[in-house]
Amino acid sequence: MWQYWLIAAGVFFIGEILTVGFLVFWLGVASLIAMVVSFFTSNLIIQMTVFIISSVILILSTKPFVKKFMEKEILITNAFSLIGKKALVIQEIDNIKGTGQVKVGGETWSAICEDDTIIPVDAEVKILKIEGVKAIVQPIKEVAKQN
Repeated sequence: MWQYWLIAAGVFFIGEILTVGFLVFWLGVASLIAMVVSFFTSNLIIQMTVFIISSVILILSTKPFVKKFMEKEILITNAFSLIGKKALVIQEIDNIKGTGQVKVGGETWSAICEDDTIIPVDAEVKILKIEGVKAIVQPIKEVAKQN
């Protein structure tokens, strides 16, 4: 019977290679434990019980440890870190003319206004989102003039 447990362990280990959850690995280890038990007894119920109990113990005892390393903190980086920040208009924003630039954090971005408002130079704006290479902004103060 030990051959079947060895085959099962191999299948579980191959399955673990194909997945990313780090769960099937413990089933492979439990299969190896059941294989060792099969050397001492030929009773399939005892072997299955050892397999099930060892699987549950291994999974539950290592779950917090694995979870700690598998969960990655999501850091907002690059362009998406600018969303919600204030920027200074350095070139008048006019969607119809296709002009507009803002400066935020030492970087210059092409910008358009979310609602076709013309925003003059030196006005403060809030970055709402990034689409491609353009910052979509809205004026913070009502210093803008409508078309």
